Amino acid sequence: MTFTELGLSPKVLAAVDAAGYSSPTPIQEQAIPHVLQRRDVMGIAQTGTGKTAAFVLPMISMSEKGRARARMPRTLILEPTRELAAQVEENFIKYSINHKLNVALLIGGVSFEDQMRKLDRGADVLIATPGRLLDLFERGRILMNGVEILVIDEADRMLDMGFIPDIERIVKMVPFTRQTLFFSATMPPIIEKLADQFLQNPVQVAVAAAASTSETIEQKLVRVPRKDFEKRAVLRGLIDGADNLNNGIIFCNRKRDVATLYNSLQKRDYSVGSLHGDMDQTSRTKTLTGFRDGDIKLLVASDVAARGLDIPDVSHVFNYDVPTHAEDYVHRIGRCGRAGREGWAFTMATNADDKYVKAITDLTGDHIEWTAAESSSSGDAAEERKKPSRRRTKKAPDAVETSNESNETAARNTRRPRAARQTEEESAPVMSAQERAAKLPTSPSSTSSPSPKTSPPKSDDKNKSRRNKKSDNDDDSTPRGLGDHVPAFLLQSTRGLG
Repeated sequence: MTFTELGLSPKVLAAVDAAGYSSPTPIQEQAIPHVLQRRDVMGIAQTGTGKTAAFVLPMISMSEKGRARARMPRTLILEPTRELAAQVEENFIKYSINHKLNVALLIGGVSFEDQMRKLDRGADVLIATPGRLLDLFERGRILMNGVEILVIDEADRMLDMGFIPDIERIVKMVPFTRQTLFFSATMPPIIEKLADQFLQNPVQVAVAAAASTSETIEQKLVRVPRKDFEKRAVLRGLIDGADNLNNGIIFCNRKRDVATLYNSLQKRDYSVGSLHGDMDQTSRTKTLTGFRDGDIKLLVASDVAARGLDIPDVSHVFNYDVPTHAEDYVHRIGRCGRAGREGWAFTMATNADDKYVKAITDLTGDHIEWTAAESSSSGDAAEERKKPSRRRTKKAPDAVETSNESNETAARNTRRPRAARQTEEESAPVMSAQERAAKLPTSPSSTSSPSPKTSPPKSDDKNKSRRNKKSDNDDDSTPRGLGDHVPAFLLQSTRGLG
């Protein structure tokens, strides 16, 4: 079958032909005719089979009639992540080159003003993540009563990310007479219940078993140690040993592991980039563009890159961590082997990951072989040895004894003068006050005239700076107190003044 038999408009067929496609994929072949008939569709297909074009192409054909109005989008597409939303926008731009459609993209990390200006001009197609859409709706910038077609893409991912309450709220905002298209790679029971609520007499299109993997992908399991530096060495061995590696995505479960692994590979001169949810939108877009253009060969990413990234030339996927949800494994390895190409997926598992591996094999029904892998080098082990240990090192016995002896010697040296001084003071004869006064040095002023009542001596701390200014041998002849002159009022008698 060709695209001309699906009922698409001539303008859309010309755009498809210009893009280089001649025959539709199974999901496109079965879904497009029902969409053009205004039927609700529930599509189940594994990732990489062309789900996006299955709803983009008929939506463009049906949008040829009608006109967009300010703040009232005609069609609404909900996506769980920014990357998926941006990719759907690219598909609309590519296939609507012969149309004058206004496409508005509402995602986080982008200025509100630019998005509101697009809405004010009128949007034929509105592509949004649930959070940003509800935010603008609460600001009064969007009116949902003009939506004719509602698309809920990657519904199972919406469930995993906790967007189902938001989706239910958005569905109540759009008209009841809308057409609803519901697409997902996996269809757990809870998603089926939601589909029954959202869809009216839907046509179910399933081109592959739920949670099945592509036959063009060769899957391998690799046993690795639990220590991180040894695990990184095994990963480098897998990368260096892949002769047919074009480019690859390395998936980690945690964002901090993404940063650690990225820094480790970058230090060893690998062409590598990183992608995770905490990055700003500009950095994420720049990294993805570099990966698509071939400037970056390896992409270390969290599960934000597991859904919908359409990069046809990805040859390898390395699961640095086994995903805790078996459905995520299907999406991760679906990034390679797309459009009938061959792909290779390596999953690194420790002994503690065996329960997750079993869940994956039970879900997919695939028998995944274990393979041995060699470490690339011991560079990480050397780095680990160089790290300073936090444990306190014990002193050698000889050093302890020497230290104790030196301390005792120093203590004896400090005790002897004190003891000697104490002995001398005890043995010295007791002197009377007159004898002590006779031995004190006298100044000329004290012999010539009676001295006034003197104040008590100041403390050593207060006079320390003054003593430091003069040496002990300096001859200080400056008079102290009143000198030789005593005022007359001090010599008068105070009797009778009461």
